[in-house]
Amino acid sequence: MNSNKLPYFFLALAAVLSAAAVALLFIRPGSKPVIAPPVPGKVSPSEKAVEESEPIKGIEEPITPQTPEEIMKDLGVGLSTASPSELLEKIGKALEEGDLTSLSQLIGNKALDTAKLEQLRVLHENEPLRIGGIREIGEIEMNRRSRWAIDLADRETGRDRILFDLKRDEGKWSIDQLTLPPASDQEVPKDVLADSLGIAASFLDAVLDQNFEFALNFIDTEKVSEAKIAALCILFEEGQYQLRKQRPLRAMFSTDDTAGFIANVTTTDSDESAQFSLNLRRPEAGSDWKLIEINLDALLSAYADRYADGDVYYSPLVKNPAGGETLALYFEFDQDEMNVRTRRQIEIVASMLKADPAKKITLSGHTDALGSENYNDQLSSNRAQTVRDFLAAAGVSSEQIITLAKGASQPRRPNVTEDGEDDPNGRRANRRTEIYLDF
Repeated sequence: MNSNKLPYFFLALAAVLSAAAVALLFIRPGSKPVIAPPVPGKVSPSEKAVEESEPIKGIEEPITPQTPEEIMKDLGVGLSTASPSELLEKIGKALEEGDLTSLSQLIGNKALDTAKLEQLRVLHENEPLRIGGIREIGEIEMNRRSRWAIDLADRETGRDRILFDLKRDEGKWSIDQLTLPPASDQEVPKDVLADSLGIAASFLDAVLDQNFEFALNFIDTEKVSEAKIAALCILFEEGQYQLRKQRPLRAMFSTDDTAGFIANVTTTDSDESAQFSLNLRRPEAGSDWKLIEINLDALLSAYADRYADGDVYYSPLVKNPAGGETLALYFEFDQDEMNVRTRRQIEIVASMLKADPAKKITLSGHTDALGSENYNDQLSSNRAQTVRDFLAAAGVSSEQIITLAKGASQPRRPNVTEDGEDDPNGRRANRRTEIYLDF
């Protein structure tokens, strides 16, 4: 380089370095460059480049909801999980959000088809679904298949739940069948109640609701007495029993025409549990399942432990000497007035009689052995008459009621011990009015 030009080189280099230093003051690492204010009506080159470029990565565009046909096209087998309740909770959340894609992926293609998926879409479209609760109904097959329900809030009776039949395979549960509520202009589909588990569950729902007349729809009245159904209503009401949340109905056996279940119940005020059995039969293929046997022995024993100090004779259901079963209402010593428990029992009987004026009952009053024969005859008559008056006040026709006074002649238990001593517990079971249902 010519020595005469060397000073000019260093001057130029100094100018470049100065410019770079000034730029660093305005543009530091991690800072944004200063952009000149836009000129109104003029698009800057940078703005034009953004408009013409591809969409910026990382920013999602709105997703167009898939149609039921599109969802079903590539739908898999659904989610398998060790916990049925967790699976149902996920399904419930997707239902409330109206997320058909997630919902279908949880349920799977075995239980879903395009028609059911469209029905779910319409259900949510007409009225956003709100989940009222998730509950297990019972076992269809022991340890292999069970039925759950998602209750829908603010829905009309009969269209208030979606049923899910789950199947267990290699320790995990998945949805095997789905039953949707019917449209508003349809009757409840038969498969909601038609199988043995559906009949058993519907019967127990009626008993829990104290709906005696509806409960009768599910029993064979030639095999199961109406007194037993009334007694079960009384037990559930007085004992404050409710179906257990886990496996409320356990499958014992199942064939094409017979089925048996154990009903597990708990009390609302404690962790005490009890159970009773239900047997059902279907006389021929295509006919309705009916309850043909209800064994209340274990439940009556649990009830006695809670309310009668283990005295199983102090029971709302007793055997009648003339055959069949009888409801028993108990009185305090030397009293003919009904207590609160007795009134509730009579209200159930009154509803039975008012529903069918052709039905008749026989009321027989009884006493313990203390007192004279004449006094006990009158007291037993008063006890039967007290029940009759209550029924009449509730609207039952007097022609449907027959009253008898038995005094101390038909004790249920001995009034004295084997040593001849007075037995207060025995006498307590004898102070009663029995209601024999003559139908």
